[in-house]
Amino acid sequence: MPATLHLGTQGWNYPAWVGPFYPPGTRPADFLSMYARAWDSVEVDSTFYAIPASKVVKNWAARVPERFQFSLKLPQEITHERRLRNATDVAERFYDVARLLGPKLGLILIQMGPDFAPVEQGALEAFLPTLPEDLRFAIEFRQRGWIRPDITALLREFKVALTLSDGRWIPRAQLLELAQHPTADHAYLRWMGPDRSITDYSHVQVDRSAELDQWVPAIVALMQRIHAVYGYVNNHFSGHSPHTVRELARRLGQPVVDPTQLGEQISLF
Repeated sequence: MPATLHLGTQGWNYPAWVGPFYPPGTRPADFLSMYARAWDSVEVDSTFYAIPASKVVKNWAARVPERFQFSLKLPQEITHERRLRNATDVAERFYDVARLLGPKLGLILIQMGPDFAPVEQGALEAFLPTLPEDLRFAIEFRQRGWIRPDITALLREFKVALTLSDGRWIPRAQLLELAQHPTADHAYLRWMGPDRSITDYSHVQVDRSAELDQWVPAIVALMQRIHAVYGYVNNHFSGHSPHTVRELARRLGQPVVDPTQLGEQISLF
């Protein structure tokens, strides 16, 4: 059977989306529940900065439908400060909080910094065996030197997805090739954009149609090989990530909610 496909954005708490995506007058407290009327998954950026309180995570879960899934970033204390070393204490606290989401937990993203180089392979090799088997993980490298057969074999051994991130770190052609060889039964895709020059998130400022057209056959092929595909768009990719997600969903034959109808939806999921 083809994989389940979960598309969404990186974050939901953007006041600039009120009007072009959220109905006019939507309060910040209602952003998440309104978002969940359009998409069935979201990437949470705030967990990168700190482990959230249990009550915060439970509140997220209470505000979305049963089939909704949150993908969480591993805290930067683990990835950027400790660089995967001596991080068991922080990691276990984070995993315990993440588990509070129950079936609404998607993947956990291990986002490494751009200065995490292949010379630190030993830290990666020591960290991967500590990952709990009841959770699913993906790892993002921001140096091309990590994209080697021995590293993909290592990820495959521990069932960790190699994140395919359309940004400035790894050429798109190489990412599309990597999509043909998944390292886990799940995949994690991110559309980041080349830089952070876009600061107005209310509308599309860069036409990414050609890039999306390139991704579609790779995603379709990937869905034939694994069980679940998660894909998230950053505002910096084109300027207004909800629009980009809709365009990607249309190309993949997925249901799309017109933002003018968003306030009238009860639930699609």
